[in-house]
Amino acid sequence: MFNKLKQVKDLRDQAKTLQNKLAEETVTADYKGSTMKIDGNQKILALDIAEELLNPSNKAKLEETVIKLHEDALKKVQKVMMQKMREQGGFDGFPGM
Repeated sequence: MFNKLKQVKDLRDQAKTLQNKLAEETVTADYKGSTMKIDGNQKILALDIAEELLNPSNKAKLEETVIKLHEDALKKVQKVMMQKMREQGGFDGFPGM
């Protein structure tokens, strides 16, 4: 029983270490003159919208831009997450995976 508790604690420690490492990473996505910067925990840190999209007549383009930026940023951060997980030994340390 204590062995299982130790495994759970070790797993939690590994996850916390990974989360802390990911918080230090950032990626930037660019789309049609706008940019979005997110950290490795998928928190949006900055959003810069191109001036022409701020006109109410460009609402649909603005919505499309934000969606594209977010999708691209998430793809990039997922690659960073996988790299960091590999550096920690991948899923080797996770029982049952």
